Parts: sequence; structure tokens; C-alpha cells
Amino acid sequence: MSYCLNPACPNPENLTNTEFCQACGSKLLLRDRYQVIQSLGQGGFGSTYLATDQSLPGTPSCVIKQLRPTSTASNVMQMARDLFRREAKTLGKIGNHPQVPRLLDYFEENQEFYLVQEYISGFTLQQEVKANGPFTEAGVKQFLSEILPVLQYIHSQQVIHRDIKPANIIRRNQDAKLVMIDFGAVKDQVSQTATSASEQTALTAYAIGTPGYAPPEQMAMRPVYASDIYALGVTCIYLLSGRAPKDMDYDPATGELLWQKYVHVSDHFIEVLKKSLEVSVRHRYQSAADMLRALDLEPYMDSLAKGLTSQPTNRNQGYGRGGPDTGGGAGLPSSMARVAMGIRARQNRSDSASPTSEFTSGRTMGRPGQTGGTKGKTGSSAGDRPKVPAKLDANGLQIAYNRGKRDFSLHDFTQLSLQRYNLSGANFNQAKLDKVNLQGANLFSADFGKASLSGANLRDANLGKAYMSYANLQGADLRGADLTNAYLANANLRGANLCGANLTGAKVTDEQLSLAKTNWATVKPAGKRGLF
Repeated sequence: MSYCLNPACPNPENLTNTEFCQACGSKLLLRDRYQVIQSLGQGGFGSTYLATDQSLPGTPSCVIKQLRPTSTASNVMQMARDLFRREAKTLGKIGNHPQVPRLLDYFEENQEFYLVQEYISGFTLQQEVKANGPFTEAGVKQFLSEILPVLQYIHSQQVIHRDIKPANIIRRNQDAKLVMIDFGAVKDQVSQTATSASEQTALTAYAIGTPGYAPPEQMAMRPVYASDIYALGVTCIYLLSGRAPKDMDYDPATGELLWQKYVHVSDHFIEVLKKSLEVSVRHRYQSAADMLRALDLEPYMDSLAKGLTSQPTNRNQGYGRGGPDTGGGAGLPSSMARVAMGIRARQNRSDSASPTSEFTSGRTMGRPGQTGGTKGKTGSSAGDRPKVPAKLDANGLQIAYNRGKRDFSLHDFTQLSLQRYNLSGANFNQAKLDKVNLQGANLFSADFGKASLSGANLRDANLGKAYMSYANLQGADLRGADLTNAYLANANLRGANLCGANLTGAKVTDEQLSLAKTNWATVKPAGKRGLF
């Protein structure tokens, strides 16, 4: 289908190959390039559409945001133009983060403004809750462990999102990562300059955020970084209860949202949420790092550490796993890096929990050292070696992954059949995966540092951005595997079959590749095919 963007069109739907709208005669191919397929939604300031870029090979999908002012008065048009340029500038500045959509194009046409962004395939958290019901406490802590580092990065760029809510967070199908969208209400600088009354009125109409999620100071046009923390707290309440803030009462004396009767979580988590939802900015968490420090995420350290290392990178490189070129924390604000290092240090000192104890309850997870958490003695000295986890079978691995576990370091998966499994972002550091069958598996951004993969079947696997430093891949079958931007420094590739593999942007030396099998279909790190 080809969709007409004329706001006055009585019937915007047309056949795919139609050049002009059959209802109003408008040209359908926007800027002689973008074919709009369908409407994705409408707001007070414009509409969003799914489109394809006809000028590029494969006609990739993209999202077109049409910013359409409700008035053509000169002051409104100027304000709309300013907001449009501000959103484009902001997206261009922060769009290098892997969990923020990239800005692809922007232009003005017929007094309407268009932003073209990367299309994120997936479902919003609002859609997830409506389809599957509310999250558990464990699920919300997993959510926070991933989204707080993204928010910290956005704030480090002097940007306030101002419209964080479940409908603006998508779980990407490709790798199950959370992506923050819709930066139309952003404030790209924190200023103490007073806003004029006329500007307040205009901005209130178009770019204040969503009532119920926006805190009082934002409604008064004085947003700060902590305003996003409040919206994130309200988002957590929605995820836990399935209720939007408009469906809850407020304390008439204080203006506080009365949410506690709708959620059933630990006392400590209630206190964390209460502080994120303080009406007074002074008493609220001032940053994402502050909220991370306050959260009791000990049972979730695996996923939190993974979220904290999900650092902003150039997408043409994007190793992000702490190899020699990244330093293990490059791109993270120092406070976040310290939190990540603290978590890793505690992990190294802790006994490894049994693989099943972590999932005995959706809301209560045993800590290492507590009854049922581990077998044997607890409180081992720093010099003791960590206990090797019990071996998981294929079914146990899939169940653990689906329940949110991502750390499978030191596990033994020798000779398991994991064909076409989705294990993106999992940590297999120092794990035994000899002769494992991972053909066609999704291992995007997985950590195989120092893992043993000798004789493994990785044919046609997605290993994009995988960290494989010092991994043993001797004799592994990597035919047709996607190793785009993979980090293979010091990996053993002797006898590995890389025929037809895509190594574009991979960190690997010619000496390593000379030990592997390649052919004319192997794509070199520089992006060209041919023998090494």
C-alpha cells in the first residue's frame, strides 16, 4: 500500500505502485524517495508513518515523523521550525547510542516538517503489558538495569527526554534490547533563564510531555534531569500494576500519586520507587547513577553489569565489551563506570549461585550465601576459587535465558544442541562450548571471552558485535556466520572455517586469519570479498 500524507485527503490509502493519490491527486513518493506504507500514530503536533526508502538497495524500512503545526500563524510556524530543528539536532547528537534510533534525514516541504529515523522493529512496553500482563519485581529491576544506563548517557549529552513512558520504550526484535524513542519533547540544554509567558503557552501546547508521567516542575516548564527520573518511576508503576497514572488517585494535599496499593514488591523496592516519585525535585534522585546505587540489585548483578557495559559507541565499531580498544568502560560517565566496577568486584568475591535458585520466585531471589542459594560453605575468602556452576542442559539454558538470566560464564555446554537459539547479549566468558551446535543461533553482542569453542558448529550464526577475545575457535565451523564488528583479538582461529563469513569491521589480524580457512566469499574486515 502507498499512503497519502495530505492531511485533507479523504481516502489516503492507495495501491502500492500508484504515483499520485487517487483521492486527492497528491504526489505519493515523498521527496522522490520515501514511499509511505501506513500510519503508526498521531499526536498533538503531527503524525508518524512507516515508510520504505526507495533510493537504497533493498528498500529498507524507516520511520517518518511529520510535524504539522495546527496553525500557520508566523509565530507558531517559527516555534514549530525551532522545535523541529531542535529534535533533529538532538537526534543527530545522541543517535550513535545503540539504544537510540539514528536520524537518517530531515527536511521541510510545503510548510510541513519531516524527520526520517531508523525503524525499530518490536513491541513497546505498553503493548507488552497489555498482551502479557504486569511485570514482576524481578522484571522491572531487569528493565531498570538496562534503561538507566541509556538515560545516563542521554543526560551526559545535556539532553532531557521529557516524555519517558511505556509507549516510548521498544523491545527490539533483533536482540531484545530496550530502545528509547520519541525525542520530540526534548530539552537540549539546562538553563536558568526565565521563559516568557507567550513561550510557555506555546510550548505547553506542543512539547511538555505526557500528563501523569511529567512531574510538576516539568509541567511548569522548568524541567531538570531528575524530571526524567520521575517519569521513569511512573513507568515502573505502570509495568508493575498495568495501570496508567490517569487511573490512579492523587493526594490532594501533596500532589503525590497514590500507587502503593496497586503493587506488591519488597519494602526496599517501594522505598526506591517512592524516592523516584518525590514531588519535590530536591528529595528525588538527581541522576540515573544515584538510582542505580540505591537499587538492591544484588540478585540481578549479571544483568545489571551487562546493562552498564552497554555503552554508547560508534556503530561502525561498536565492540563495547571492554577489549583493548575500549578499556572496559569507555564512553560511560565515571560514576556509572564506578558502579559497574563495584558490581564486577563483588561478583568476583561471591560464590556462584546454583543455576536454578535465581528463578525460584518472580519476586524473591536468593543471594549467594543465603539458604538455598548455593551448596556448600558460604563466605569464602577472596583467595578461594569460585565454584564451577552445575551443567545446564539445552532446555535449562533456554528457560534461564527466557527468565532474564544472562550470565553463563564458567558453565559447561559441551556438545549441546542449541541450533537457532536466541542467546543475544549472553555472557559465556570462560565457558566450555566444545563441539556445541549453535548453527543459525542469534548470538548478537554475546561475550565469549576466553571461552572454549573448539569444533563448535557456528554456521550461519549471528555473531555481530560478539566479544571473542582469547576464545579458542580451533576447528570451529563459521561458514556464513555474521561476524560484523566482532572483537576477535588474540582468538585462536587455527583451522576455523570462515568461508562465506562476514568479517566487516571485525577486530582481527591478518596473522590470525592466515591460520583459518577462507574463500572468495569471505568478507574481509575492510568490507571487501576475497582471499586473505
